[in-house]
Amino acid sequence: MSVEQISIELVYALPKEQVLLSLSVDEKSTIEQAIVESGICHQFPDIDLSVNKVGIWNKAAKLTQELEEGDRIEIYRPLIADPKEVRKRRAEKAKEEGRADKITGGRVNPQRTK
Repeated sequence: MSVEQISIELVYALPKEQVLLSLSVDEKSTIEQAIVESGICHQFPDIDLSVNKVGIWNKAAKLTQELEEGDRIEIYRPLIADPKEVRKRRAEKAKEEGRADKITGGRVNPQRTK
């Protein structure tokens, strides 16, 4: 009995380089199997499937998830900075510079009189 093949895409992006691979894989393949079969881990040694998160069409997924026809696997790079920390630092800077209210954190209204 032959195994059906499905068509999928695999994407990985670096700041200056993006890779989009079109692949045919076995019908019951998992995300991890498709990534390994693609050879992308040899092309980009910085991909570590125990660290990098993956998703299908911009939704987080587990490596063990089975693929469906037309799925696009995305391999995500680790964040350089925690977005919450960046926002917190930006808000603190605005308070220090007088652009934000020191109590509420809201914008300062220069027209407002006390």
